[in-house]
Amino acid sequence: MPFLSLIEPISGVSEFFDNNPVARIIIDAYLALFIVSLIVFLTIKFKKALILVIIGLIMLGIYYFALMGGFVLSTRLYEIALTGYVVICAVILAPELRKMMEFHKSTEASKASISSTQATIEAVADAVFDMSAVKVGALITIEQHISLEQYAERAIALNSDISKELLEQIFIKDSPLHDGGVIIRGNKIICAAAYYTLTQDTSLDKTIGSRHRAGVGISEITDSLTIIVSEETGHVHVANQGFMKQIDNKNDLLDYLNTYLGNL
Repeated sequence: MPFLSLIEPISGVSEFFDNNPVARIIIDAYLALFIVSLIVFLTIKFKKALILVIIGLIMLGIYYFALMGGFVLSTRLYEIALTGYVVICAVILAPELRKMMEFHKSTEASKASISSTQATIEAVADAVFDMSAVKVGALITIEQHISLEQYAERAIALNSDISKELLEQIFIKDSPLHDGGVIIRGNKIICAAAYYTLTQDTSLDKTIGSRHRAGVGISEITDSLTIIVSEETGHVHVANQGFMKQIDNKNDLLDYLNTYLGNL
């Protein structure tokens, strides 16, 4: 059997399965089911996995043709190629797997969301479009059910009441806090200079910078909403659930925030 051939060189294993063909069939079936389930999960979860699955199927086809033809040398070369294939899969999927682990870590630390008041929402919208008008880059993340504490711990703690003036001062170009993001919890700015894992989404425009990729990245692994102001163009975008949308004016941003926060 193909799957058990990987462990048969171990002393005594081959003899055991030769004497217990039913056990061989059962274990091989379970291993096959596990591998197929893993492939299906990765293909659905990660776009890159689809290409890897196609490559793996081609390798599997070559392996079976080699078995049927009795080409021992080919099967040995296949086992070497299989090892390389597993290593390549691990390297390519590492960023996505890390995001998945971070998501589960955040979920375990989840808590009831703290609602932001209308005054807070309006202060954020005012600050965003004031900065947009003068092309001041900004990254503002509003926490919801999934805790962002792991990012806040590595940032500069503020725990300050929200105001338009404070947000603008944080992101002004000469400010030591303007790099990174601000995290808002309820009606407080809990920290500034927070850094997130950048998205690996290849469908995004190649010209999009690290600030936008960070905003999309944090939205992929938490239920937060992030507002991004471009330093180059002044354009305003919101990132939520792995997607990014341009917002053209303050009223549209207010409507978006009220709709988003009202649905949580």
